[in-house]
Amino acid sequence: MHLEGKSGGPEVITDDPLRYCTGTDLSRQFHCATLEQPPTERLSVARLFIPQGRYERRNELTWSGACSNLRAFYRPRKVLRRMLDEMVHDNCGVFGIFGHSRAAELAYLGLYALQHRGQESAGIITSDRGKFLLHKAMGQVSEVFGNQQHIDQLTGNVAIGHTRYSTTGASSLLNIQPFMITNRRRNLAICHNGNLTNSLDLKTRLDSRGSIFQTTSDTEIILHLAAVSKKRTRFARVCDALTRIRGAYSLLFLTDDSIIAARDPKGFRPLAIGKLGRSYIIASETCAFDIIGARYIRDVEPGEVVEISRKGLKCTKLNSTSRQAFCIFEYIYFSRPDSKVFGENVDKVRRRLGRLLAREHPVEADIVIGIPDSANTATLGFAEQSGIRFEIGLIRNHYVGRTFIDPHQKIRDLDVKLKFNPVKGVLNGKRVVVVDDSIVRGTTSKKLVQIIREAGAKEIHFRISSPPIISPCFFGIDMPTRKELIASNWSVERIEEYLQVDSLRYLSLDGMLAMPSLPDTTFCHGCFSGKYPIKVPDINGKMRLG
Repeated sequence: MHLEGKSGGPEVITDDPLRYCTGTDLSRQFHCATLEQPPTERLSVARLFIPQGRYERRNELTWSGACSNLRAFYRPRKVLRRMLDEMVHDNCGVFGIFGHSRAAELAYLGLYALQHRGQESAGIITSDRGKFLLHKAMGQVSEVFGNQQHIDQLTGNVAIGHTRYSTTGASSLLNIQPFMITNRRRNLAICHNGNLTNSLDLKTRLDSRGSIFQTTSDTEIILHLAAVSKKRTRFARVCDALTRIRGAYSLLFLTDDSIIAARDPKGFRPLAIGKLGRSYIIASETCAFDIIGARYIRDVEPGEVVEISRKGLKCTKLNSTSRQAFCIFEYIYFSRPDSKVFGENVDKVRRRLGRLLAREHPVEADIVIGIPDSANTATLGFAEQSGIRFEIGLIRNHYVGRTFIDPHQKIRDLDVKLKFNPVKGVLNGKRVVVVDDSIVRGTTSKKLVQIIREAGAKEIHFRISSPPIISPCFFGIDMPTRKELIASNWSVERIEEYLQVDSLRYLSLDGMLAMPSLPDTTFCHGCFSGKYPIKVPDINGKMRLG
């Protein structure tokens, strides 16, 4: 579909209209679209005007008349969630570089390596002698910076970048990071990975003091807190703002002449420091260092604020007494297996989880296969421990995009078949162990089981390298509400019957937390246990800001 903005609205030309004119179910941010031709089941050409504002909630597309100029109200929904509604999503990846003549180009490469952390939007901002230059848009990193001119225009030797999947705030143009403000004749920009748990209270207080918000993202609150701080220096104002926020955050700030990196006192989300020659690098994962040839130095510690300037590194600890709560899902699903996260290699942790799963729930079978790609490493561990031959039974199509899946089309039922294809010669007549990292809603797992069964598998034994997910996350994971989580409502036996597998077993909570180098009290496992390391909002799902 081809879309063009009209006077007063942003210009949008895309093959996927719903990516731009939809938001999140809980954001309270609704978008209005004006179509200049009568509605049909599949529109080939349409012009849409997408203004800001709040409109009446409608359950589905409705029309106000039959003439050629019609107004449609869309209920916000995530296209990507509809495409693979079984998957959970982290909210973003951040990358920063200080002191390199090709800062924007290296930031692009770093974000490219962090693409798995967010595919919704991307942006880079640079500082060229105090002048801020910004480019950001909806889409994946390669789409947003597909034109070399976008990189060439971002001059300067300091840059921070962001790739996003929304957790708090609507999926919209306004919420694309980095955010930037000018305050007291100085610039300040921000990138955020995580979620603030006291965002509603802070926003209410700032609203009452006259603050004007441009987005529905909790990240903007941090900028406002820094702007109203009475502290004298920019670094002190940032630190003052950080003392007022609660929840999960790995942050990058860009000032006129420095980068400030910060991590919450419990260290929910990872943040690493690297070096390339004389340049310093900050990134969500160390895989972003590898792509540009940088070397890993250390992590930003929980509760630490690091300022990088011409003087080098200045480190301040805001809180050093809090018990750590690293997100265990970083190991299970989010982080790339070639990254080092929380001091451990992700690949080794996932192999360990697979081996423990095989010990806890052995089974007689001919082959073991994994659901690509996140379960591949755990599958290898399961095969090593069980002695069952590892095979590639499913081929993943990495080129399926949101363009092909419209929640209003019947083709949405084919989403898993577009994403995965069985290797029939491997599966036919075999007793198969299928290893996956998690089950969220169960819908995709059920379709995968059907695909494997249709390929001729004689038996299917499902093994999950994590415990049942029974609670939503409030610290930076786009996870469904409790009523949407299949394990929160059904027993393992009932899920087994629903999936139509010969057996279903999960890794135990104790097994998952058995990290030789880290005590079990180091991790946040609220989504598996319902026990959160800090107080969470009294709402069922994402934080509401709109």
